[in-house]
Amino acid sequence: MNGSRIAAVGHYQPAKILTNEDLAGLVDTSDEWIRSRVGIRTRHIAGPDEPVDELAAHAAAKALAAAGLTPADIDLVLVATSTAVDRSPNMAARVAARVGIPQAATMDLNVVCAGFTHALATADHAVRAGGASRVLVIGADKMSEVTDWSDRTTCVLVGDGAGAAVVEAADEPAIGPVLWGSVPEMGNAVRIEGTPPRFAQEGQSVYRWATTQLPPIARRACERAGLEPADLAGVVLHQANLRIIEPLAQKIGAVNAVVARDVTESGNTSAASIPLAFSKLVEQGSLTTGDPVLLFGFGGNLSYAGQVVRCP
Repeated sequence: MNGSRIAAVGHYQPAKILTNEDLAGLVDTSDEWIRSRVGIRTRHIAGPDEPVDELAAHAAAKALAAAGLTPADIDLVLVATSTAVDRSPNMAARVAARVGIPQAATMDLNVVCAGFTHALATADHAVRAGGASRVLVIGADKMSEVTDWSDRTTCVLVGDGAGAAVVEAADEPAIGPVLWGSVPEMGNAVRIEGTPPRFAQEGQSVYRWATTQLPPIARRACERAGLEPADLAGVVLHQANLRIIEPLAQKIGAVNAVVARDVTESGNTSAASIPLAFSKLVEQGSLTTGDPVLLFGFGGNLSYAGQVVRCP
């Protein structure tokens, strides 16, 4: 085997939907104010009895079913999250127990909003190196639990959810080389810190960085896959803000691509946002098997990671 591929994807969101009108009853805001600044209409919010590993397990089960696999077929579980409450057992171990995966290696990755694409690259590397045959890669976050619901600058942004992908060995590479990095000196621009931990960010700094610095980086990810941006059938960026997603996709030059805009109905779900949006596009038939799709995560830690994958 010379590479790896995504065999299937799946996603899950809690049933409770919080609208902009609902938020207007909590803080000084309005539907028009939120839509004009971030493009979000609704977001899904998990209840107190819905921990992150439960969200992740639901998405994982869907991806396994779509791949036609059983839990015993998985030998590595990677969970990207920044909202795990406990240090041990880690989130991946909890998910493996919920899904019934025996004897798998289990690891968490905390790269916040770029977590899923980092985890996907790690899975690709593990399969290529012979360390794993099938990997369950999950992005899951419960941002509502680290949000100050009296702060209108952050509470209007967040949502909860999970997305998953099954990665397996392939004759031809269907997960392109990752391009990843960070801007450590700007790491404080997006934070989840304190006791209790709370999400905060410097919105204007993140907006300027994302819309000016990231387009050439994303284009280089396409170059590593041997493609021009115009060759892309889909672009799935971290779903942070519609005012970031649309200009970034335009500046990348993906003129023929379907651009994921799931942020409008899901909000910013951090590590869950890319697999969640990608899974929805696949489920809706907006992308078809073999389509080249750019997945590009960015944000927390001011880290980024992107790769071109072939649609399952």
